[in-house]
Amino acid sequence: MGDAQCISAGAAMIDKVSGALSPRYDPRGWMQWPDNEPYCFQFMKVLGAAQEGGSTISECFLTATRITPGDDDSWYQEWKGIADANMERGNVALTRGNVGTAQSNWLRASNYYRTAELLLKLDDSRRNRVLELMRTCSHLYLKHLIPAGEMVRIPCSGGRFLEGYFLRAPGAAGRTPVVICIGGPDHFKDEHLYKMPRHAHARGLSLLLVDLPGQGAPARQSIPGPHDIETSISNCVDYLNDRGDVEDRQIAIFGDGLGASFASRAACLDDRFGAAVCDGGIWDLHERAFFAQWTSGRGGRKSIKEDIHRVSHRIAKRINCPILVVLGEHDFLDASYAADFCKALKEAGLDITLRVFSATETAASHAQIDNPTIGNEVIFDWIAARLHQRREQIYSVETMTVR
Repeated sequence: MGDAQCISAGAAMIDKVSGALSPRYDPRGWMQWPDNEPYCFQFMKVLGAAQEGGSTISECFLTATRITPGDDDSWYQEWKGIADANMERGNVALTRGNVGTAQSNWLRASNYYRTAELLLKLDDSRRNRVLELMRTCSHLYLKHLIPAGEMVRIPCSGGRFLEGYFLRAPGAAGRTPVVICIGGPDHFKDEHLYKMPRHAHARGLSLLLVDLPGQGAPARQSIPGPHDIETSISNCVDYLNDRGDVEDRQIAIFGDGLGASFASRAACLDDRFGAAVCDGGIWDLHERAFFAQWTSGRGGRKSIKEDIHRVSHRIAKRINCPILVVLGEHDFLDASYAADFCKALKEAGLDITLRVFSATETAASHAQIDNPTIGNEVIFDWIAARLHQRREQIYSVETMTVR
């Protein structure tokens, strides 16, 4: 028996004694601690970031061996430790003139600091410090991009501002199309730094990564008002149109994960978008259909489908841009209901595309955290094609008008 076989056999024996399930790959992705699903989900997320530059596989597994599942303090200490090491390597690399190496380490450090913070309580005194380190690494990374990324403040009503990062497509001349990237309630714009730029910039798309009301480090303890999210997204469009380097009517919105519902709501209320992506389904439409079912006292699959069609027809009349709905086979939302919604919306006249990732191709978990690369390739190909199509349509109309 070889060394590797001996180690595997020993591990299996330990598992039999402890009663713990061994790490394994299942249809949702890699389960590091199968007995602790929340820890598995967060570990899968940081592990999946490796192929996009937000972590390294070896560092992730090394850190996992030092974590006691269920011990939030060990989670914090170990991820912060590996983040500190990456930040230090980045700083040293910069002093030696190795800017590319410095950027890679800062990007990983930013993601590791965010991962360390994930399980801390809002009133934990360590939160602000570790998030400040996250932002420091993000800003260092942005500062040394070519062209440099911008830290922007977007004015909103009531004298408030949204914090954002603007990353212009490298090598682009003149005005460029832009994708506004947003996440769910517990989201930081820094999480998009390793996920989005490579895919957007390869297709000539600039990016605006933004923290909406209630998001970001200082804002998580505040609760946004009823329409703050939609209004703020419209403020982002206003800001982009005022910049002078953004192509008119070439703005897309990408709602990542639980931010999917924000994207669909924004597309309902603002007709300036050229395309919208709901990555994780269209949660708000499902909620409305189920609420309609609950208030009417009706039940069963048939009545749900009736409410789906009723809600879909109302929504379709208010959305003027193409929509891509992305879902995993093992997402939080039932893919069959998403298919019903998309079919109803298409029948109502909406230009909508549904893409469901199956377990056999991976990317089947929520927001493709098990394989974000495949998800982003599909999403940004679709955005680029739709914005190009929109540009051609606008050009044709303007040409005909001149004639």
